Amino acid sequence: MENMSKAKRFFTKEERKRITETTCEVESRTIGEIAVMVVDSSDQYIEAEILGGIFLGSLISLIITALYFNSSVWSFIPVSLILFFPSRFLFRRFPVLKISFIGFKRKEETVRQRAVRAFYEKGLYKTRKNTGVLFFISILEKKVWVLADKGIYEKIEQETLNKFATTVSQGIKESRACDSLCDAVKEAGALLAKHFPVIPGDADELSNKVMTE
Repeated sequence: MENMSKAKRFFTKEERKRITETTCEVESRTIGEIAVMVVDSSDQYIEAEILGGIFLGSLISLIITALYFNSSVWSFIPVSLILFFPSRFLFRRFPVLKISFIGFKRKEETVRQRAVRAFYEKGLYKTRKNTGVLFFISILEKKVWVLADKGIYEKIEQETLNKFATTVSQGIKESRACDSLCDAVKEAGALLAKHFPVIPGDADELSNKVMTE
């Protein structure tokens, strides 16, 4: 359990079952295909790791040189350099520390790009009517992106999908991720049923289980 990724632990077994059941119920009324994916983070954010290492290493060095070397710059520089490496390792070991060194736009664009990649990696673009919809959750950034195939965009705009993402994001912040996700899936399902109602012979083309890396 200790080595299990955060993505695999994000929802409990009971919550995963509930999400699967909600997805199945929604898809019974539409040809749309809904998938849910959770990842630990959308990027390694190496630049944040380096900046964090520099900041922490320099801060500790400043304290050490002030206490023991009379604030000498000639002591501060080499001590900072030495402390950079363990400080960077700390940021790598605990990714949540990187958040303060990642800009808002960087997080937004990175999560969006990772969602697009997942959309193709998981085969959501292969549905017969191009009606795949992906709810993508990136834990480190606490961000959600809802992405749809071209068939969906003929009737539903990205702005509407963003509202579903906001619902889930807010739920995650309030520690009710499962409830908010199921609510968003139901809302999306109602919209899909309106524009893409189920037809005879429709088959379930995508897994309804929560996907992780």
